[in-house]
Amino acid sequence: MNDSKQIKIPQEAFDWYDEYAHGDIDRRTFMARLAKLTGAGISMSLLTTALIPNYALAEQVSFNDADINASFVNFESPDGHLEGRGYLVKPSGLTGKAPVVLVVHENRGLNPYIKDVARRLAKKGYVAFAPDALHSLGGYPGNDDEGKAMQKSLDRGKIEQDFIAAAKFLKSHELSSGKLGVVGFCFGGYISNMLAATLPDTVNAAVPFYGTPAKDEIVGNIKGPLMLQFAELDKRVNKSWPAYEALLKKLNINYRAYVYPGVNHGFHNDSTGRYDKEAAELAWSRTLKFFGDYLA
Repeated sequence: MNDSKQIKIPQEAFDWYDEYAHGDIDRRTFMARLAKLTGAGISMSLLTTALIPNYALAEQVSFNDADINASFVNFESPDGHLEGRGYLVKPSGLTGKAPVVLVVHENRGLNPYIKDVARRLAKKGYVAFAPDALHSLGGYPGNDDEGKAMQKSLDRGKIEQDFIAAAKFLKSHELSSGKLGVVGFCFGGYISNMLAATLPDTVNAAVPFYGTPAKDEIVGNIKGPLMLQFAELDKRVNKSWPAYEALLKKLNINYRAYVYPGVNHGFHNDSTGRYDKEAAELAWSRTLKFFGDYLA
């Protein structure tokens, strides 16, 4: 069961955290709002423990698991920050080629949760690659607050070009079977939609988790297939879905969409109180089945 439900954290706290995580309010405002919720058995420590990531909780596959082999590799990004760097994870003893999956982080750089997602995919037989948008600034700094500030300081267009370059790099990698999947979370969900529209003949399957659509000028280029994962309580992202779905239907795109009831934005991230085990495991099993169908 989700720990946040056990301690009955008010929904406002999750809504405020979403605003804070996406830069709509600063940390001072966020903490001041949380302070108003304390009392009646809810302490500030309890609130922050549930809301602020604890990445020790997010390791489902150890970095030294015998079934995988992980390393950092660089790639060229001429239209972005010139050079990118990411976490490449492959099944141990891989002979020949395998389907590849690009894993796209949230708006704070390549944190331990996203690296673990890449390892989970490698355990299932994929070659997974998780770029770090913060490479040009020295990489993910070790904490999300600084990571968010660093990513916000970068040119958004260049970050997008870095992920475009990463997708092309991975598609053509010597270990690639030629089938490329993309999965991303939050900002990474947007990037997944963006890549599906920018590289419709390169991306073979995309799974955006709580991501907004690509920009209007390119969204119509999507060919699919897509699997879109949404949280019922995620008002910020969900408001963009009706128009996006209407377009996908108009274009006759092969897509499927799931809305998970009673969960918040970030429900797949097992390092915070937003995590919902049942929804996360169902969404992930659907993701693996989808990739199995379209990347095999």
